[in-house]
Amino acid sequence: MIVKRIRGDIFAAPQRHVAFAVNTQGYNDAGFAGQVSAQIWPKLANTGGNALGEVLNYKSGAKIYHALVCHSLDAGGWDETPRVARECLDKINVPDSEEIAVVLMGSGPIGLMQGADVNAILAGMEQSRKKLVVYTR
Repeated sequence: MIVKRIRGDIFAAPQRHVAFAVNTQGYNDAGFAGQVSAQIWPKLANTGGNALGEVLNYKSGAKIYHALVCHSLDAGGWDETPRVARECLDKINVPDSEEIAVVLMGSGPIGLMQGADVNAILAGMEQSRKKLVVYTR
């Protein structure tokens, strides 16, 4: 469930867990995933490909980053994201009382250019069992 939406810098979020979208091809050197790979998690830039629905985890200091493999760079690659993002979020092992900071998936230049339906993705995230704080710019 989405408990709030914040316009701000997710890197400064008080939440310990940070979730964001990555693609099945494993090319994560652009968008928010690119920022994470450049600043925090270098191996994320090229993971060699991953299965739709996988969750990759990386601990850095007090934060734990969760890369949700929830779209593809292929045509129609964002079509399953509303469902898969919810499934991935529900896999993150956090207590029910803890919030997860989540980047608004599909809202960046790449997602919009590839036809991501941001409203459908938000609706899917709203169905998650986890407490989500959605960050936008």
